[in-house]
Amino acid sequence: MKMKTKKQSYPSVVSLDDELHLLGDLSKLPIPQKPHRCEHIILALYLQGEAQFTIDTRERHLKAGDLIVIQKDRVTADFKFSDDLQGIAIICTQEFFDEMVKDVKNLNKFFFFSRIQQTVSLSDEEIKEIKAYFKLIKAKIQEEDNPFRRNIVQTLTMALIYEVNGMIQRNPVTPAKEDNKRCHDIFVRFINALEENYRKERRVGWYAEQINLTPKYLAELIKQASQHTPNEWIDYYVIREIKVQLKNTAKSIKEITEDMNFPSQSFLGKYFKERVGLSPKEYRHKN
Repeated sequence: MKMKTKKQSYPSVVSLDDELHLLGDLSKLPIPQKPHRCEHIILALYLQGEAQFTIDTRERHLKAGDLIVIQKDRVTADFKFSDDLQGIAIICTQEFFDEMVKDVKNLNKFFFFSRIQQTVSLSDEEIKEIKAYFKLIKAKIQEEDNPFRRNIVQTLTMALIYEVNGMIQRNPVTPAKEDNKRCHDIFVRFINALEENYRKERRVGWYAEQINLTPKYLAELIKQASQHTPNEWIDYYVIREIKVQLKNTAKSIKEITEDMNFPSQSFLGKYFKERVGLSPKEYRHKN
């Protein structure tokens, strides 16, 4: 295979503001010449040809019928494509994704898949489903006079995530090594517990107790499974929820503090600013 940009065979990129982009010709995805840290979440479906590249130094080889999810902050490099490459991609910001899945339960399989497995081969019927969602989302994005356009697009994209989650479970690629399987099982149990309790529990020790592990061993397994620490996962869920409430509700910061079980407004403000770079008030004003 060799680097090559093919002629565009699909309509150009369709975008919802700067939050969501639908790419009808995968070969038009900007290819960095040097290792590049992804700034968005990418879900791509390969329809024809082959592609080869690395994600966090791990080599990936994609062919027709393969679906891949690349999370934000992953480092991609060493791209090579066959001449006949075709595919589609959905690209969104982390904030759009977080807002979209804030009420979605049981996404642990998707999170594990997108961080560890990343690729899955789909059946012809599953490929048709993904393409149908892509076409429908694109059509709704183009309805610029629809006052509910963003809400509809977000709901349809969330439905697509559900579908992908189901496809992942129907097409399991279970790690062969027993230690990897244990990491997967512990990661799933940790995320399940976190999704149910992040509003009131932010201590790694508490989650370790629920799984009957020491905090140190839990941290080792979660880091090995997801490349993130338990504290980073806890922060992800807590910050995501605070952002959603600041951006999409009329709740006062005091009410959000109570809802998230912080001891005081100042404590929440310090926690948020250390991780986001803005105070809750500044973030709300900006958004």
